[in-house]
Amino acid sequence: MASSSGNDDDLTIPRAAINKMIKETLPSVRVANDARELVVNCCTEFIHLISSEANEICNKSEKKTISPEHVIQALESLGFGSYISEVKEVLQECKTVALKRRQANSRLENLGIPEEELLRQQQELFAKVRNWGGHNKQEISVKFRYYLVLYHL
Repeated sequence: MASSSGNDDDLTIPRAAINKMIKETLPSVRVANDARELVVNCCTEFIHLISSEANEICNKSEKKTISPEHVIQALESLGFGSYISEVKEVLQECKTVALKRRQANSRLENLGIPEEELLRQQQELFAKVRNWGGHNKQEISVKFRYYLVLYHL
């Protein structure tokens, strides 16, 4: 998993991401900078370990792409079997989110209206809402929903 320059220092998790996870996980705890750096290094090493093992499993099964099953097998073979049920839950959540995204994209495609036309209609709706200055919020909401239904949005 070396980069094109061969320098493993480039292969770390962004520090900002780790800081965010620490703050969300331990909001009332102060963590020293060297401890944060240690967490970054541990995370990077863990990912390297799991991905290397998953790659070996993938190669043994004569596949060219590491699949979630290879990662799960790697966790098991490296002694991290206790993580597998949670990993499977997260995997299922990711699949659900991806499916919803695909369905949302296909709904737009199934409308048969080019993206430029949808954008034009959206801008037209925004302009109409801006021109309703004297109406109260409830009235605007009802009219806006009417236009959404009218334009099949």
